[in-house]
This record gives sequence, C-alpha cells and structure tokens, in this order.
Amino acid sequence: MVLVWIFALCALLVISVICIVNTLTFPRLRRAAPAQIPQVSVLIPARNEADIIGETVVRLLRQCYPHYEVVVLDDGSSDGTAEQAYAAAGGDLRLRVASGEPLPAGWVGKNWACHQLAGQARGEILIFTDADVSWEPEALPALIDAMHHTRAATFTVWPTQQTYTWGERLVVPMMMFAIISYLLEICVRYIPWPVFAAANGQCLAFRREAYRQIGGHAAVRSNIVEDVGLAWATKRQGLRLVMAEGNHLVSGHMYHSWPQVRDGFAKNILAGHGGQPLLLFLSAVFHWWLFLLPWVWLAFGGVLHVGPSWPWFPLVLIGLGLGVRALSAAAAHQRLVDALWLPVSTLLMTAIAAHSLWWHYRHGGPQWKGRTVIHQA
Repeated sequence: MVLVWIFALCALLVISVICIVNTLTFPRLRRAAPAQIPQVSVLIPARNEADIIGETVVRLLRQCYPHYEVVVLDDGSSDGTAEQAYAAAGGDLRLRVASGEPLPAGWVGKNWACHQLAGQARGEILIFTDADVSWEPEALPALIDAMHHTRAATFTVWPTQQTYTWGERLVVPMMMFAIISYLLEICVRYIPWPVFAAANGQCLAFRREAYRQIGGHAAVRSNIVEDVGLAWATKRQGLRLVMAEGNHLVSGHMYHSWPQVRDGFAKNILAGHGGQPLLLFLSAVFHWWLFLLPWVWLAFGGVLHVGPSWPWFPLVLIGLGLGVRALSAAAAHQRLVDALWLPVSTLLMTAIAAHSLWWHYRHGGPQWKGRTVIHQA
C-alpha cells in the first residue's frame, strides 16, 4: 500500500512539471498584422445550427483581414440553418452556403462535411471551425501570423472555453487540463513522432498542400476523433504541427447543460482511448487514484491506517492535484475556484465514461445528432 501512494506522488510530480512547463511555453494567439496575406477559406460544417450560425457568420465576416471567404456546409439540417446563415450575411459575397451530399457508408458525418468543404474552398489556407466557435475581429490575422511565424503546416487552436452551468464548469475545462498536464507542447512542436500529437477540431488550420499531402479528411473518414487523426497524419508526413491557446480571440461555447456536456464528451471519450473499453476503464482508475482517493484517505486514514504519514501524505497529494488543476485553469482562462471541485469533476468524467460504454455496448457507437457514429481508427 505504501508503494501505491509513492507511485501516486511520483505521477503527480511528473504531471506538475509538465503543467508548469506548458504554462510557460504554450503559444497563445496575439493580435498582430501578418507579414503575408494568403487567401484563406474559413470552413464551417453545420447540422441543425440555426440558433447560433447567424452570430457565427456575422463575427467571421467582421474579421480584420482582407483576403478570405467563409463557406458553410449545410449537412442535412431540418431547422433552417442555411437560411439563417444567408440572412446573417446580408448579401456579403464572401459567404457561400453549400448543400451537403448524403452521408456515404464508412464516413463519420462531420468528416464527410469537412471533406466536401475542402472541395469547395478556394484558399491557400483552409481553416475548419465549428459553428459554436466565436471569433473576435482580430482572430483571423492573429492565427495567420502565428501560423507564418511558427512555420506550421497544421495549426490548431484550443478556443478559450465559455462555461456557465455547473456541468460545463466542472467538465469542459478538463479537456484543456488534460492537454496542459499530460502533453508537453514543445514536443508537439519540435519532435516528429506521432505520439506527440494532439489537435482540436473546433479550430484546425492547414496549408492546402499539407492538407493534400496527409490525405485530408478522407484519410480519417471513419474516425470520431478526426482532429487527433489529422494531427497524427501530419506527424507521419514529417510536417510541423503547432498548437495554440485561443486567448479570448477564439472562444468556444460547446454545451449549455449537463446532458449536452455528458453526451458531447461521451461521443469522443472511448475513441480517444483507442476504442478500447479496458483502456478507458484503466484511465478512470488512474484518475480516481490521483484525484479522488487521496480525499478518502484524508477523511478515513486515521482509522483505517492505509498509508504512510497520515494526514500529511494525503494532504500533499491533494495539494498537488488541486495545484495542477488551478494552474491549468489559469493558463486556459478558466475559473481558479473550480479547481477545488476536482474530485467532483473526476466523478463526472467517470459518469461520462460509463455513458460512452453504454452507447458502445447497447447501440454499437455514440448517438449524435440523430446518427449512430461507428468509430474506426
């Protein structure tokens, strides 16, 4: 039992070092006038997004950048998404709305929509972004400037997440917590091995030639986590992948309630673990071990005598866990106070994992926007 807690301490110390280094080195979008002005295509797959597509289009058409187009792919919407996009543009010729073709066998819906968008695009830079991503006027030039200076072939932005309900606040920041705490960004930028690869499909940009070289979305047609698949493909081709934090220039508000958060994260969590239920289970055990069981030990260790140096040892483990969560929150512009709820976040992520496994065994895959999504890596 003593060795179990010593290993937990070592794991938390490694995570802490990674988090500190990333906090210091993680690129952030910054307002800038790009030295080069390539033609840019901003590409939005949209399925039943009538409630938000209008504001998204308006914001994108206000970009302080002279040479770009916005293309929306209406992926079989039944709520007037295309009409709302056209109305928001007010006749601005930089917007085009395309109608999506029926989903072929073997394709995930979003990947098929993005594949069609790439065929519609005219730009040298292709930027795929979700309908719920909010762009400040200086965001596009900041992204193009960062892409130029980092010499990135593939450039992904982790939007600053907007969270309001408790379900959002306790779960959505865990996405950036995982990136900042488990993956050294410097390795993503400079080491060519695919294991050092991550990306966020909310905002994913490519040089056109790089997109063609990695096979585009056709290469990840059946992959639910297509963003990670494209990041891996970038590395395999020896191209540079760069990540950046949105720094309030690019923001996202993915979900608005606990059921939406649960379903949205459950859609990807099993695929993010290689589609292996055992690996997902072991991941849940690992996070309980680091972020939940030290609290149980602190509460009952004086009676159960399950480890060394109670209560100081569990207090150290708890302090390291909360410190990493708070540091990642600061780096990602999230509420520091929500770090105190890390044990609850861990339980909610476990519930999400269980929901994903229920979908897997009951339906064969996630249920998303009226479709069963069958993942193949």
